[in-house]
Amino acid sequence: MKRHAVQKYCLLLLLPLTILPRVGASQNRDTLEPKPVGPYVIQGNVDLVVLRATVRDRKGAPVSGLNKESFQVYEDKVLQRIESFSHDDIPVTVGLVIDSSGSMRPKRSDVIGAALAFVHSSNPEDQVFVVNFNEHVSLGLPVNVPFTSNAGHLETALSRNVITGMTALYDAIATGLEQLQKGKWDKKVLVVVSDGGDNASKRHLAQVMSLVNQSNAVIYTMGIFDETDEDRNPRVLKQLSRASGGEAFFPKTLQGILPICEQIAHDIRSQYTITFVPTNRKRNGAYRAIDVKAHETPGGRRLSVITRAGYSAPVNLQSSGSGQDDRP
Repeated sequence: MKRHAVQKYCLLLLLPLTILPRVGASQNRDTLEPKPVGPYVIQGNVDLVVLRATVRDRKGAPVSGLNKESFQVYEDKVLQRIESFSHDDIPVTVGLVIDSSGSMRPKRSDVIGAALAFVHSSNPEDQVFVVNFNEHVSLGLPVNVPFTSNAGHLETALSRNVITGMTALYDAIATGLEQLQKGKWDKKVLVVVSDGGDNASKRHLAQVMSLVNQSNAVIYTMGIFDETDEDRNPRVLKQLSRASGGEAFFPKTLQGILPICEQIAHDIRSQYTITFVPTNRKRNGAYRAIDVKAHETPGGRRLSVITRAGYSAPVNLQSSGSGQDDRP
């Protein structure tokens, strides 16, 4: 990333998909927690998909008050039966992934202010952490404090990194996804601030996209950059957000950052949670496309639904990969 390029920003977040064990209604929240193999792959009797979706009208305003009958869920173009439906404000585990490369210096205070505005608009029970990155990636909070909701501690974490060097965006996102899995809340989000360029990561974009498709995180991105910046890559920011069910924002002025941060925080609070048991029961690791449709009333005006584009099916580690139904 060029040292003299006009700054970039991004904050990201939105719809997560989680694959959980199917359990009876009498079991408590802790029994719904998926068991990861490593940071991302989920193992066990897995057959419940959990989607979190934001709905907007034609003017882009969020839509509340919909019911289960307002939605249709398709997996690989096959209609699925909705297992459960809710519209509650629940706590979230959130990672703020902040670009600290040299070109960010002139806009650093605005980035910190935007991130803190997001924190102040969030649920007080949220777990928040910070990932700072230039060519190096580091967690902003102390080692013995993996998460916090304290704005003062987060401001210190956001300010710790020296503003210099190149950009390892892909490595930073991978670190953020790994840290999210350590949080206690099922709903997980990354808010990313960067121009989408990468010139220092050990990982490639394809590797990071694979991690996104296997995770249950929603990624929101916000990018502000000079059009002459050769390292900018808005396409990557859009790709990350769409795959995960988030949104990408590109404010044209610094004044546009604050309302976007507040909108992201509000969208997280107003998401719908939809679960379904896939009709395709194969555990072969294949990618499955998801499409969710919604109407104001059955047969009424169609609304815009923001969800993740799909997910990678789990893999039965005992299976031979024959492609048959691998349920135990």
